[in-house]
Amino acid sequence: MTQPIVVVGAALLDTGRLLAARRSAPPELAGRWELPGGKVEPGETPEAALVRELREELGVETETADRVPGQWPLKPPYVLQVWTARLLPDSPDPKPLQDHDELRWLTPAELWNVPWLDEDVPAVQEIAGRLR
Repeated sequence: MTQPIVVVGAALLDTGRLLAARRSAPPELAGRWELPGGKVEPGETPEAALVRELREELGVETETADRVPGQWPLKPPYVLQVWTARLLPDSPDPKPLQDHDELRWLTPAELWNVPWLDEDVPAVQEIAGRLR
């Protein structure tokens, strides 16, 4: 049995809001919303992968905080793990640089106003409890 490959997602939080990113690729995911992030590379910690992925995808400098409890299956052999993260004080504002065409900061009341990827829904539900 091979080890699952971890995909890290960021619950990027700012003043009680969560950053959501709309996928532009691949076609079967385009238009749906997700927590930004990506695959952990060999030899990389999940936290380092998340900081790198957010820099590549959004052009921001971040630090990770806590791992959100749980792990959610994606397409085999991938599993999703989510960490809370925050922008560093000198970071630029996030921009959709790759794989996304729109970003939105969502308040707790707005969390379900976007069509999340099915795989991200349990993680968003877990994060919603922290935003209240």
